Amino acid sequence: MIFSMSIANLINTIFISVGIGVCLLCLLQISASKHIRKDARRYFQVFFIFLILYLSTHLIRQLMDGVSGNGVRIALYAVTFVEIFTAGFTAFMMSILVMAVARRDKNNKVLSILFLSFLIAHLILLIASAPFGFVYYFDEANVYHRGAGYITSNVFPILMLVTDIVLLIVYRKNLNRRIKSAFWNYMIAPIVAISIQGFIYDIQLIFFATVGAAVYMFAVIVQEQNEMYEKSIEKNSRIESELNLASNIQADMLPNIYPAFPERPEFDIYASMDPAKEVGGDFYDFFLVDEDHLCMIMADVSGKGVPAALFMMASKIILANNAMLGKSPAKVLKDTNEAICQNNREEMFVTVWLGILELSTGKLTYANAGHENPVLREPDGEFTLIREKHGFVLGGMTGMKYKDYELQMKPGARLFLYTDGVPEATDANNNLFGTDRMVKALNESESASPEGLLKDMRKEVDKFVSGAEQFDDITMMGVEYLGPEKK
Repeated sequence: MIFSMSIANLINTIFISVGIGVCLLCLLQISASKHIRKDARRYFQVFFIFLILYLSTHLIRQLMDGVSGNGVRIALYAVTFVEIFTAGFTAFMMSILVMAVARRDKNNKVLSILFLSFLIAHLILLIASAPFGFVYYFDEANVYHRGAGYITSNVFPILMLVTDIVLLIVYRKNLNRRIKSAFWNYMIAPIVAISIQGFIYDIQLIFFATVGAAVYMFAVIVQEQNEMYEKSIEKNSRIESELNLASNIQADMLPNIYPAFPERPEFDIYASMDPAKEVGGDFYDFFLVDEDHLCMIMADVSGKGVPAALFMMASKIILANNAMLGKSPAKVLKDTNEAICQNNREEMFVTVWLGILELSTGKLTYANAGHENPVLREPDGEFTLIREKHGFVLGGMTGMKYKDYELQMKPGARLFLYTDGVPEATDANNNLFGTDRMVKALNESESASPEGLLKDMRKEVDKFVSGAEQFDDITMMGVEYLGPEKK
C-alpha cells in the first residue's frame, strides 16, 4: 500500500490534524468544567465528538485516496458517507443550540421536528445516491471524485443554517452581543466556505471555517457560563452574608442572656431555638409584665426561612405589646389574631402558647392557639402532658375567641414548652421522635435546672435522629417555679 500526497493535500492534512487536536482540547475542557450547566456541557460534548468524527473521516479519506485494493475501496465509501453525514449533523446540532438560546416558546417542538426532518432528508439522500455515484464516487484507482449532484449534499445543511439565520434575525433581542457575534460567525463562515468550495477543490476551506467558528463559539459561550457562575457565587455569598446577619438579628430579638433574672429568686427560666435553616419561624419570649407576673410565649410560624422569620418578628412584637397591657392570655391571643388578620395577604399563621405566671402564688393562667401541649412536673412527681382544648391558630380567621386555663404550680414544679420540631424530629428511616419518647426523656433527665433539662433533651433528640437532616426548627423552654420570695 503506497500513500502519495500533493502539496494541497499536505496542507489540508496538517490543518485538519490541528483542527482535530483543537477540538479534542475543547472536548476535554468542557468535560472537566463542572460549574458549566449540565445541558450546555452535554451539548458541547456531543457537538465536538461529531466535529472530531467529521474531521477524522475526511482525513482518513484523504490519506487513503488513490490507494488500491478492494478493502480500501469499501473503507473509502464508508468513511466518506460518515464524513458527509456528520457534516449535516453538526449543522443540526447548531440549529438546536440556536433554537434553545434564541427562541424559548411553544414553537420549539415544531422547529425541532423541522430540523430533524432536514437531517433525515440529508441521510436519505446520501443512502439513495450512494450506489449511483450521484454525490461522490471513486474511480478504478480509488481516487475520490465529486458526483454530478455533489452540491445537493449541502442543500439540507445550508437550509438548517439559513433557518438559524432567520431565527437570529427575528429573535435578536433575546441574545447578548457576544453570543450573537459567535452565532453569526458560525452561520456565515461555513456558508461562505461551502460557496467557495464549489469552485475550489484543492484547499478544503470548509474545515478551516467550521473548526475556527466552532471554537470561537465555544469560547464565547464558556466565557459566558463562567461569568454567570462567578456572578452566582458572588450572589450566593451575598445572600449567605445577609442570611447570617438576619440570623444574628433574629437571635438578638429573643431573650438570650442567662441567668435571665438573677435578682428574682422566685423562678428559673431557660430557652433555646435551633432553626432548621439560617433563619427560622419558631420563637419564644419571656418578660415581666409587672413585678408579680411573668409572661411566657412559645410559638411556631407556618413555613420556613426568611418569610417565616419576618412573620415571626411581627407576631412577637404584637403579642408582647398586648401582653404588656395587662390583658389575660385569652384576650392577648384574641387581639393579636385580629391585628394579624388585618394585613395577612400571604395567609400565614402562627400557633401560640401563652402563659402568665403569678410569682407570689404560683398560679399559671394560659391560653393555647393551636400549639403543642405543655408538659408539667409536680414536685416529687413525673412530667405529664397537660391536655386542654386548643383555640384556632393566629392569623387564620377573624373573630376567633380563646379560653383561659389555670394551673397551680407548687414550689419545685417545672414546666416544659416546645414546638413541634421536638416530637417530629425524624431519623433516617422517617420514624418520629414522638411525644411519648419526649416525655420519657424528660423524666429520665437527671438535671435539676431548666438549662440542663433542655440540653439533656437536645442530646436525646440528636441521638435519635443520628445525623439525619432536619426540616423543622427545634425550640424549647424550661421553667421552674421556686416559690414566693421570702422576706
